Amino acid sequence: MNTDPDGTLPRVRIVLVGTQHPGNIGSAARAMKTMGLSELHLVTPERFPHPEAVALAAGADDVLDAARVQSDLDAALAGCHLVIGTSARRRHVPLPEHGPRGAAAALVAAAARGPVALVFGRERTGLENQELQRCHATVTIPTNPDYSSLNLAAAVQVLAYELRLAALAPVGEGLATIAPVPVAPPGEDEEPPATIDELERYFRHLHAALDAIDFHKGKSPDRVMARLRRLYLRAAPDRRELRILHGILADTERMARLAGEGEGG
Repeated sequence: MNTDPDGTLPRVRIVLVGTQHPGNIGSAARAMKTMGLSELHLVTPERFPHPEAVALAAGADDVLDAARVQSDLDAALAGCHLVIGTSARRRHVPLPEHGPRGAAAALVAAAARGPVALVFGRERTGLENQELQRCHATVTIPTNPDYSSLNLAAAVQVLAYELRLAALAPVGEGLATIAPVPVAPPGEDEEPPATIDELERYFRHLHAALDAIDFHKGKSPDRVMARLRRLYLRAAPDRRELRILHGILADTERMARLAGEGEGG
């Protein structure tokens, strides 16, 4: 019987955001277990725990019982260094877009180095733009354009199947890279890639530093920050590089304060 030879699937986190129907949570747990996935995170579900979730889990009670209920998406993604969000339509958030097979291959490849996450949105509206900004890329299931409505649990099943195929494939087969995997230069010790929560802390620092130097000149920073997010997520800095970037921002803020004090004097 085939299993996940590298043990990568347990590092793939399935995240359901704002799920409205408890039956979808149970069906998603069942879909996960059939494909060897076990890490389920629920962000502010409307009704959970619930008997309907248990009924539709149909034997995947262990996945359901171990599910972690999170107060926000940042908590659900903590520790992950690759995050892919599902989307049924093109959004204004500038993110790379991929099909199920390529996204699954990238997640499994990245999971060899640590936790990764695949994020699903609400049944009716999907993921909000602000939530998609937490992702390195998006994945869209190519449904029939004349009838594109896909149940949440069915979407989980489709992508869980692709994840299993990717995990069982020979090394290197079908490998797709969405975010670069940092590799240390010769002679340097390899640093772990920065996790999404570490990057979020950096983005908050970057936002504060840009404010300190009045970079936006009174204009809305949203568009610039969205593009900067895309730049840094694409670059996939490791932790050493992120420490250097924090240091640059700290010096920038210090110089801005000194300049302000000089003008005040």
